[in-house]
Amino acid sequence: MTGSRKDDHVRLAVAQHGADGTPAHGTPSDDDHPTYPPSQFDEVHLTHHALAGTDRERVSLRTRCDVFDWRAPLYINAMTGGSTMTGDINRDLGIVARETGLPIATGSMSPYLKDPSTAGTFRGVREHNRDGFVMANVNAHATAEQARRAVGLLEADALQIHLNAVQETVMPEGDRSFGSWPAGIGRIVAGVDVPVIVKEVGFGLSGRTVSTLAGLGVRVADVAGRGGTDFARIENGRRPHADFAYLDGWGLSTPAALLDARGRGLPLLASGGVRHPLDVIRALALGAHAVGVSGGFLATLLHGGVDALVRQITRWLDHLTGLMTLLGATRPGELSECDVLVTGSLREFCTARGIDIPGTQGASR
Repeated sequence: MTGSRKDDHVRLAVAQHGADGTPAHGTPSDDDHPTYPPSQFDEVHLTHHALAGTDRERVSLRTRCDVFDWRAPLYINAMTGGSTMTGDINRDLGIVARETGLPIATGSMSPYLKDPSTAGTFRGVREHNRDGFVMANVNAHATAEQARRAVGLLEADALQIHLNAVQETVMPEGDRSFGSWPAGIGRIVAGVDVPVIVKEVGFGLSGRTVSTLAGLGVRVADVAGRGGTDFARIENGRRPHADFAYLDGWGLSTPAALLDARGRGLPLLASGGVRHPLDVIRALALGAHAVGVSGGFLATLLHGGVDALVRQITRWLDHLTGLMTLLGATRPGELSECDVLVTGSLREFCTARGIDIPGTQGASR
């Protein structure tokens, strides 16, 4: 049942994306000139200053915090595992991570914790990526002992705990008990010897949530907002009557979550709805240390194979370097000093939440 569900997740997730990794309804017949659906990322504007640029050779993509030191502010975020097909995907993603030098997370390792025979469907991420930064992934119901097993299987450098209450609510066979999650996260943090990263699965972490996580000893938060793969829609598609359609659009977008969570005590990662390198730059300008992609990269892998995804990531890294050169940022952290203007519904969100809005004060660039 679990393996079949994981295969369903892949099929339904890829259906939300085009062959080039862009959201499916935004992909024209000419994949060389993709178009993109509207996003609150488009309401984050980096003011162009014609004399702000720097020299490309001065630009480094390296990003650091007290938990990681990565060669670029980009990572392959959690996707899948637990069946033969998803094991092949994890093997290929491990190869892509090795060839590009990007950090990588597996999907939820709940199938392995329930059935150790599925270990190989996750292990490929490490076996084909011996020296890379690998993140194991468990849910908030996992025990500390189960978390240690997940970390040990992958020789993981960090552990992701995913929060997916919306997905579980819509999932026909999902969990319905969420009250124990904070205490459970605290026990996992105390029980593993690697840093713990907590992430949403596409509905956003609010500032209040990030403050709570900081108090539990979590080291990094991935805000993982809406706009990318929609697991409420995926699970609703598995329901006989698709009767949760009214939850379409639930949650915080990634830009909104970043703005809400800034200054809440944790380094931030950003994922969810990242369509292209400019969205990466926008997320970094809003305070993220690095940016993750899942569904878009998965679609490229399944449509074009390992080589196609390696080419896509290599192109993204080249574009990130070029955009940073244009903006005068010699390292990713300097993008937060850029002159950012927030408009539209995202600005309205900030006003309603009492959030200081970028662009209302003079900026240094």
